[in-house]
Amino acid sequence: MVKACLNGGRGRDAHPAVPVTPAELAADAARCAELGVAAVHVHPRDASGAESLHPTVIADALTAVRTARPGLPVGVSTGAWIEPDAAARVTAVQAWTVLPDFASVNAHEPGAEAVAVALHARGVLVEVGLWTLDAVEAYRRWRVPVGRILVECMAEEVPVALADAARILAALPSPGLPPVLLHAEGPATWAVLAEAVSRGLHTRIGLEDTLLLPDGTPAPHNAALVAAALAAGAR
Repeated sequence: MVKACLNGGRGRDAHPAVPVTPAELAADAARCAELGVAAVHVHPRDASGAESLHPTVIADALTAVRTARPGLPVGVSTGAWIEPDAAARVTAVQAWTVLPDFASVNAHEPGAEAVAVALHARGVLVEVGLWTLDAVEAYRRWRVPVGRILVECMAEEVPVALADAARILAALPSPGLPPVLLHAEGPATWAVLAEAVSRGLHTRIGLEDTLLLPDGTPAPHNAALVAAALAAGAR
């Protein structure tokens, strides 16, 4: 599976083609789906442009994407940078009026398992984000079902990111392992995507992770990044 990560924490100051509004997210999602992505991951914004877990903000973004591309799975983030208070993140999830197909929860963040429990209780597939070996250990203690594991390499140096990927993948519990998606952010994005392809793992691409094409030139938009990932062998 290739997932398109359309915007993340980036705004127009980072790249003029970063989608921010529900309409922009929907249009980008449709373009990427036409190229062959199996899902999209979005960070909905409120009227001020800030990332938000508010029910109306989530509903507007999800409804726009589903209207533009019916049947395309769409997910959101529950990162602590959006709402630092874990209890408030749980309350937000419980208040959602329109549900995403999946949502990511970073295992290293305080209160992460409680957020995952709230998502699972509402029927939302939980993606656990693992950035470090300590996060793997935290995930091992979870008692909530997880639908997908995100091995997320945050190091900028390619050798370090690849080594981190290998260590985290090796540390994952083997019995009954959910599907694994491997990706990086920044300069290591394309090298780690190639590693995911070589290992037969899911991966993702988009302006959230990188602003550059594999040859180092600026990407004009998300669709160009998706096309490059598919040309590199991601499926």
